[in-house]
Amino acid sequence: MPDSRELISRNVLPEDETAEVSLRPLVLSEYIGQERIKHNLGVYIEAARQRQDAVDHILLSGPPGLGKTTLAHIIANELGVGIRITSGPAIERSGDLVAILTNLEDRDVLFIDEIHRLNHQAEEALYPAMEDFSFDWIAGKGPAARTYRLKLPRFTLVAATTRSGMLTSPLRDRFGIAFRLDFYSVSELFEVVLRSAKILGVSIDGQGAMEIAKRARGTPRIANRLLRRVRDYAQVKGDGTIDRDVACESLASMDIDSEGLDGLDRMILSAIINNYDGGPVGLSTLAACVSEDPGTIEDVYEPYLLQMGFLERTPRGRMATQKAIEYVLGGIPKRKGLFDNP
Repeated sequence: MPDSRELISRNVLPEDETAEVSLRPLVLSEYIGQERIKHNLGVYIEAARQRQDAVDHILLSGPPGLGKTTLAHIIANELGVGIRITSGPAIERSGDLVAILTNLEDRDVLFIDEIHRLNHQAEEALYPAMEDFSFDWIAGKGPAARTYRLKLPRFTLVAATTRSGMLTSPLRDRFGIAFRLDFYSVSELFEVVLRSAKILGVSIDGQGAMEIAKRARGTPRIANRLLRRVRDYAQVKGDGTIDRDVACESLASMDIDSEGLDGLDRMILSAIINNYDGGPVGLSTLAACVSEDPGTIEDVYEPYLLQMGFLERTPRGRMATQKAIEYVLGGIPKRKGLFDNP
């Protein structure tokens, strides 16, 4: 079985790249969840379609795996235009940006993933392209230098970021539309699992789909990944049908419990509760205690533990909640004084 750390990661794994393309909805009506965003985006797209104009530049923010790239493709499909895909780290110089922009057609969509990692020089060059659909460059040096302006087609920049706080104010202010994607509810993930199972040709019942949805950490990417692994288990250990028993057995073999927590999640909570009386404990100390990289804990594990109410971040460090102690110790404090203020 694969490492549970890979299974619960919200980042794209090599196996996801092909699988996500086949499962990706193509139009807004097929997109599950994010109802407010869907409604507003549908209005903006229809208005632009009626005017035969480009949609305002769109900023999509939120944790990985919630559908930002999928929405960029849907916007292009709904408008009936082409899409060019790149990422912030891939644009190293302003010249790289020019090469991309000059190859766009009128009303095309340019999707830049992880735009918060865009090179500063390229970001400065992007400002006139977003505002005036033009690009300025200087040829020559000294007194002989001349400034030229290149006209660009009207395009829509769709940018995605997992860390909107790292965006500069000038860049953020140039987006006419900004959406933040939220974690999915269990009922929405249930629909995602059923839809993906149908596309993959997997036989699954409602209870089996619900077990996968409950353990997907609020993220469609993880739900689809777990579905593929449970499908493999059902194929080898059963008759190919995913029911509640098969789903539970498969997920248990992957070390993912009924709350969606894996072994390291439980180690983190146990360390805070048993070793540090519920906290507070610093991130570096906690990472050393569970033998894991601090960045991995902060980016992969903490978001879900915070979302589920198992963990608190305080100025003095991480603290386990009452819900966490009930989960780890069955509601019985290790000793009197646990969680008392120091």
